[in-house]
Amino acid sequence: MSRPTFFEELNNENLGGVAYKNLNLKKKIIAYFANINNATIADLAKELNASTPKVTHLLNELLQEGLVHDYGKVDSTGGRRPNVYGMAPDAGFFVGVEVKKYHVNLGLLDFKKNLVKYVEKVPYELRNTDASLSDLVKIVQKFIDELPVGREKILGVGINLSGRINYSTGYSYSFFHFDEEPLSKVFENRLGIRTFLENDSRAMAYGEFSSGTLNKERNVLFVNLDHGIGLGILINGQLYYGKSGFAGEFGHIPFFNNELICHCGKKGCLETEASGMALVRQFHEKMKAGFTTVLSRKHKHPEQVSLSDIIQAANNDDVLAIELVAEIGEKLGKGIAMLINLFNPELVILGGSISTTGDYIRLPIKSAINKYSLSLVNNDTQLILSRLGEKAGIIGACLLVRNKVLSLS
Repeated sequence: MSRPTFFEELNNENLGGVAYKNLNLKKKIIAYFANINNATIADLAKELNASTPKVTHLLNELLQEGLVHDYGKVDSTGGRRPNVYGMAPDAGFFVGVEVKKYHVNLGLLDFKKNLVKYVEKVPYELRNTDASLSDLVKIVQKFIDELPVGREKILGVGINLSGRINYSTGYSYSFFHFDEEPLSKVFENRLGIRTFLENDSRAMAYGEFSSGTLNKERNVLFVNLDHGIGLGILINGQLYYGKSGFAGEFGHIPFFNNELICHCGKKGCLETEASGMALVRQFHEKMKAGFTTVLSRKHKHPEQVSLSDIIQAANNDDVLAIELVAEIGEKLGKGIAMLINLFNPELVILGGSISTTGDYIRLPIKSAINKYSLSLVNNDTQLILSRLGEKAGIIGACLLVRNKVLSLS
């Protein structure tokens, strides 16, 4: 009778005794490789407070399964040189899906956090309908079918959606909440691969937090500036979810005394005047009023101008686009100043499509932060732009799935 694999043991709820202890040690070995670095057997034994023979035995089992790779002898000034071990990059892969309002980004990540394949801006319209859900499934299925690795190597799929997502249960309450079954299970049944849901801003934040952007920072805010406004929160080095997984609804703070109805159904939300949707609405109004913009040559009707058009125009020095980006930056900065007063973070990262305007959005935000937050508090806070850009959500989705599948979190 053959020995059960690591993944079979992970899914065995009746595991006990020595087998259970061995599984936990294997998980710690993999977690060390995944989150820290490659290591020798002696390093692992010391780190895990386990005997060298025990670590050697478990490591050999992981080597036989192809989850771990022997990377050869370590450099040494004297004595017998030990071997270095680490995760095998091609032992398994994870698919990430970033669902935007008008397109989808998809990526494939290996065990060593290498982005093996990345496809961006696949045309798609996010609507809360069965047809839109079916279209999304087809896009993901096509991406998986065309991958250079077999389906058996794909250990999980992570799908990022905007709005209220309960990551632990797999329910989406903003999109595709059509029946009693969790949306994650709906995707899983149609794709035939384990699937997890995450809020888009939180996944983007995790991707940014896990990919070298942070040094020693443990308290960080990631602000997602897109059609809406989202927030990912890192507290003491841990992603913060709140009781039901809904923490971070920054865009729906009742910030303005206006009659503008937000897509959430409330009036006066921050999103009504400081989001990508607000930027598009304001740009359309200015064009109708006769303001000059290079986009007038490209589009006969103001309604044809999209958020990506405005961002591109700003980056090409269009005065109207720059001015309106600055206006929403001032309002966003006031909101972020409030967050800084509340959280006292070490770092605030600006991500999402609007952040690609660079200093056109960052400088007015920074100015408003200085104006509206307590100087004693904001002096400790850095404000930077996302380093991963559009790939942040994909990488975050894949890493969160990796943590789930390998029980690393």
